[in-house]
Amino acid sequence: MRSTALPIVIATILALGTPCVVHAQIYTWRDSGGNLVLSDHAKDSAQRTYAVTGTTGQLRTTRVAPRTTNYDSLIEEHSSRHGIRTDLVRAVIQAESAFNPMARSVKGAMGLMQLMPATAIAYGVTNAFDPAENIRAGVAYLRGLLDRYSQNEELALAAYNAGPNAVAKYGAVPPYRETRNYVAKIQKDAGTRAAPLRVYKVVEIQDGREVVRYTNTPPK
Repeated sequence: MRSTALPIVIATILALGTPCVVHAQIYTWRDSGGNLVLSDHAKDSAQRTYAVTGTTGQLRTTRVAPRTTNYDSLIEEHSSRHGIRTDLVRAVIQAESAFNPMARSVKGAMGLMQLMPATAIAYGVTNAFDPAENIRAGVAYLRGLLDRYSQNEELALAAYNAGPNAVAKYGAVPPYRETRNYVAKIQKDAGTRAAPLRVYKVVEIQDGREVVRYTNTPPK
């Protein structure tokens, strides 16, 4: 059942004296309640933009939405399992889907952490729109990127947005405005990273199969 919420979109056209032609960038996204939001300001770098010509005045929106806590237990569970700070995972989800579990991009990315189909398959996801499966796979994928780039969050985030091939091509954060804005926004929202934490990868045998986990406690 969809929870009640404040009206999400209030769009008004404000006449500014003598009519004139205004070229505006209109941004659109779905919020956590599935409502369509239109704005002349980007929520984050991942939104689609539309060039609008012949518009008189300015299109503005008013949006008041408290931070959702619906997925805190899942975020904390998988962040702890993979040795990733929870604030970073929350910031990624906010940037990717604004905490909308049914979000889907034009490129086919799905769910809270916007898993691409190939990533979902690689991590054994059967329903990418299920929050538990999506967060499990998304955090595991982020863990893999952090390992790949020696715990460098900036490069891991760039790869999450633009793909590892783009990072490999430039040997740094790709010079794409979307990717650079994406990385900057997540790092801002996630706050200052604490002092580097030594993370140990432990492989255990359970029921005849290898199980990988991460811990800050040195293995015996």
